Amino acid sequence: MTAMTYLPEVVSRDEWLRARKELLTQEKEATRARDRLNAARRRLPMVRVEKPYVFEGPDGEVGLLELFEGRPQLVVHHFMWTFDIDADGTEHPRETGCPSCSSAADQLGNLRQLHVRGTSLAAVTRAPYPQLAAFRARMGWSFPWYSSAGGDFNYDFHATVDERVTPVQVFHRSEAELAEAGTPWSEGMRGDWPGISAFLRVGDEVFHTYSTFGRGIEEFHNGYPHLDLTALGRQEAWEEPKGRAVPLGLQVGGPALRLPDEYL
Repeated sequence: MTAMTYLPEVVSRDEWLRARKELLTQEKEATRARDRLNAARRRLPMVRVEKPYVFEGPDGEVGLLELFEGRPQLVVHHFMWTFDIDADGTEHPRETGCPSCSSAADQLGNLRQLHVRGTSLAAVTRAPYPQLAAFRARMGWSFPWYSSAGGDFNYDFHATVDERVTPVQVFHRSEAELAEAGTPWSEGMRGDWPGISAFLRVGDEVFHTYSTFGRGIEEFHNGYPHLDLTALGRQEAWEEPKGRAVPLGLQVGGPALRLPDEYL
């Protein structure tokens, strides 16, 4: 078999157009479904945030209200960190953030289009601020980034899951619900989880409106929306049709995940 065996069928422009129009029907259905989903998301109730969370940033300690930068909305990227863990569970933060979160952060550019729509964006990490600030400088990023080290923010919003600190909740499921779903909680699941949370400010009151984790954040990650438009896709083993990437010399599963400045 040649490489062409695994690639899309070669057809005339007219045949391609007919197939493209058939797919367009499905795409429009998905777009309308997404619009309905987004509307349902906007209709979610919200929870008043009453705990006085404290973060450390470039100008010292600030509260959650300051992360809004005067705007009515705030999107928080829960940026995972890497830790060395002792046998007794004691964590020691390393000098680098999570490679997966770093690849997502590398996609963040100018935030102007959020700002003109009354929305601020910030990353929050439970590593000490001097370490994340040094890592941010190394990566050349400019988005706002704050440390929640020593506080409850990560635990309360389930971006860090540790049954020793707060009751287990993973992907909005309790420990009992995880067991019922066939994915029981274990100590190996303890630690940071990738996620995004949204907040709304009304005057000086702050409300939590939304959080999502895991694949819920993939539209902001690794260039996936662009890769999903291509013939080879994300080059992941679970994708259909199988075998697309290998004949062209690409690795199924994509390149080994590294920090942004470690790619050749």
